[in-house]
Amino acid sequence: MSSDKARFIGAETAIAAPPLVPEISLHLASEVTPLWHATEATLAQSQLPPPYWAFAWAGGQALARYVLDHPETVAGRDVLDFGAGSGLVAVAAMKAGARRATAAEIDPFAAAAIALNAQRNAVTIAIETADAIGRADAPWQVVLVGDMCYERPLAERLTDWLRKLARGGATVLLGDPGRAYLPKTGLTELARYAVPTPLDLEDRTERTGIVWRLEPE
Repeated sequence: MSSDKARFIGAETAIAAPPLVPEISLHLASEVTPLWHATEATLAQSQLPPPYWAFAWAGGQALARYVLDHPETVAGRDVLDFGAGSGLVAVAAMKAGARRATAAEIDPFAAAAIALNAQRNAVTIAIETADAIGRADAPWQVVLVGDMCYERPLAERLTDWLRKLARGGATVLLGDPGRAYLPKTGLTELARYAVPTPLDLEDRTERTGIVWRLEPE
């Protein structure tokens, strides 16, 4: 992790606990707009994605809460947190007793935030910055995906790969608050949570975060 990235994250975020997961503290933005503007000003030439890593999205919070409440889901197993963002779900997996957690995140600033958040929560997380979708030699027994069904091309490509992993025996769990491109079939609901959400991030003050098991079909 570069010192420049760590300094940027430290300057533009504060330590806070997501409302649904008070056991975990993260580097989070208190407001959306200032961080977006800071990111655009600082990183204008780098073509990085928006700073999704600085927010605890509703689907990720629901998934982290489920993992902490049902540690048998991950205990003693190798876990992938795909599209990890802040690393919230990977941190939850390690706190719940996972043997190893890997956070897959292609944004280098998100990867830096994950490293900082892992350190803050006294857990070890492996960080994978290459695109994991389509990887055939996937070594994970559990794959956790929080709030990744917001864009059709990504969601379709991701779902195809996740179903292959499920057919290979992996447990695949999705945390989702009703995004448009959640798969319409092959889902089993495991839990649902009321997740407080700020109006500058979502269009309402509360979303229902549902944890689904993706079936192989």
